[in-house]
Amino acid sequence: MRRILTGLAALALLLAPTLERGWRLELPPRWNPWAPLDVREAPNLVTRFKLSRLQGDRELCRLALTSSPLRYAALLDSAPVAGCPLSNSVRISASDLAFNSSFIATCELAVAVALFERHGLQPAAQEVFRQRVVRIDHLGSFACRNIGGSQRRSQHASANALDIAGFRLADGRRISVARDWAGEGDNARFLREVRKAACAHFSVTLGPDYNAAHHDHFHLDMGRFHMCR
Repeated sequence: MRRILTGLAALALLLAPTLERGWRLELPPRWNPWAPLDVREAPNLVTRFKLSRLQGDRELCRLALTSSPLRYAALLDSAPVAGCPLSNSVRISASDLAFNSSFIATCELAVAVALFERHGLQPAAQEVFRQRVVRIDHLGSFACRNIGGSQRRSQHASANALDIAGFRLADGRRISVARDWAGEGDNARFLREVRKAACAHFSVTLGPDYNAAHHDHFHLDMGRFHMCR
């Protein structure tokens, strides 16, 4: 966020003389922080700011989701488990690829997943394997619990996190975080490219290098601090 605000401040300084002369400058929507987020556009410096606005604005959420390939159903705000309310969330069933099962996600997380699929995951698969990922195998999103060993709620407690265990390629090959992360060759290289891409699209990306609890999956969330491990 600091980088985004710094960039916006620099842009404002550059535009100040223009605005003082009474000229009107129209920023392209993809560079306008207040324009709806379009998943089809390549991410840039204002994308994370646009993502941060989705959770509190249902209309912006709807517009962003309609620009994505996600197949989803909007959910009513509820508290399925005491102490873990869900707000502005959706149940995702599929995208341009399949999931091993449907899962609940906040709007912000859902759009981040769509961005990651289009601009991170599939390019990584094409680069390493020259083919597409056709399925993501995940371990779930919503779980009413604290972060392990702490009194602080996990992002899973609000369906703002997703744990990914592996991927299925178009030729049927399965890439497993548990099996392939520590190996060599294309599978391990692909997983490292995927983690790198995830770090660009999610606030927090944790994998096997973080701790033993993440030996078999990538934890991806849209919390308000940033970590890539």
